[in-house]
Amino acid sequence: MAHLQQSIFRAPASEPRKSASGGLRPQRERLVKQLILDRLGDSLEVSELAQACSLSRSHFSRAFKCSTGYSPKDWIRRQRITRAKLLIQHTDLSLTQISLECGFCDQVHFCHMFTRSEGTTPFAWRCRTVRSVGDAHTP
Repeated sequence: MAHLQQSIFRAPASEPRKSASGGLRPQRERLVKQLILDRLGDSLEVSELAQACSLSRSHFSRAFKCSTGYSPKDWIRRQRITRAKLLIQHTDLSLTQISLECGFCDQVHFCHMFTRSEGTTPFAWRCRTVRSVGDAHTP
């Protein structure tokens, strides 16, 4: 289970094409993405991420968006939703536990952000996912 959780926590969301210039250097981009993934369940401030890259908050935010196509907050949110989907799919944790594990302040906020991202509630997504997995294993 520990290996599954580790791989679940490291799964990045798909990303749009990057711009050719004006973004973070590849080493800084890897550093900040790893920092985000390592601390996804915690409260993350853009100023902390900027400090890790030795950049001002505004310069970091512009460079991060140029590199990833997303603002730092949007990229973090996408990673949290991706992790939540994996936890919903591969664990029996309650939605409340998943919301806290993924860094959402509470289940209501998690459900709102998940529904906004996926077009369905986490519970409905879990039911649909479990049903489709069950159908795949039926001969």
